[in-house]
Amino acid sequence: MVPYGSQSMVQPLKNVLVKRPEEAFQNQAHIDAEWQSLGFLSRPDFNCAVDEHRKFTSLLEVAGAQVSYLAGDGRTGLDSLYTHDPVASVTSQGVILGRMGKTNRMKEPQTQKDWYIDSGIPIAGWIESPGTVEGGDVVWLKENLVVIGLTYRTNSEGIRQFQSLMKPCGVDVISVPMVHWEGSGAVLHLMSIISMLDSDLAVVYERLLPIPFRSMLFALGIDLIYVPDSEYDSLGCNVLAVKPRHVIVRSGNPITVKRMRAAGCVVGEFSGDHICYAGSGGPTCLTRPVYRASR
Repeated sequence: MVPYGSQSMVQPLKNVLVKRPEEAFQNQAHIDAEWQSLGFLSRPDFNCAVDEHRKFTSLLEVAGAQVSYLAGDGRTGLDSLYTHDPVASVTSQGVILGRMGKTNRMKEPQTQKDWYIDSGIPIAGWIESPGTVEGGDVVWLKENLVVIGLTYRTNSEGIRQFQSLMKPCGVDVISVPMVHWEGSGAVLHLMSIISMLDSDLAVVYERLLPIPFRSMLFALGIDLIYVPDSEYDSLGCNVLAVKPRHVIVRSGNPITVKRMRAAGCVVGEFSGDHICYAGSGGPTCLTRPVYRASR
């Protein structure tokens, strides 16, 4: 059985589930047929995407993570590259499967469910219609405290169900209503504006931080590193912690990287034009943490 449990965004990442472009994108013809209808910002190049993803997974392995690969089965599309979203969370009790707010991605939780069952990891619950929860809206601040964005991809009924599933575990779930921003067709997850770097440090895009949530972070003693306007669209706020203050970010965000290093972070960078920017998904979106070990 694969070890599991990831009620943290920063503890050492030991096992992580990804999906290669070879399975998600399949080939250039498949990309050409789908990328515009799925709302990608640019047309990925298949060969470049494969190369970028290999370099990204090598950074995960160097950091000590075992990388597991989700197989392709013909039921999902380009977006399935972003393995974080179909699962609301992997808790110490098992997997909480999400329900996607994007119609084209509705089959993704089921394909991930098959992998978890095959790996001997229990399914502790799932979000049912009419609820929706995408993993990109779920941010663990402490082992017993998780915040969840109320967005166009995660609705109030989904949050209610998630709260019910977490209550027996002694976990507090706090809803964070988000702004309209660029509308329902754009991706604005809670994790679009915050990434935890350590238990007491986060990188944020302050312009989009809801005031009550910002106040909560300060009350919890969490220091903030601010992403400049010029690096928000380049995914400067989408940072994956592989262990406390050891992080991975898409290259092209020099100001944010400088600020993280000044705060004592070790920063790994990779080119992500075709696997990150094109589909509006950074290193956190490319990964579903399965197991994070205690320090």
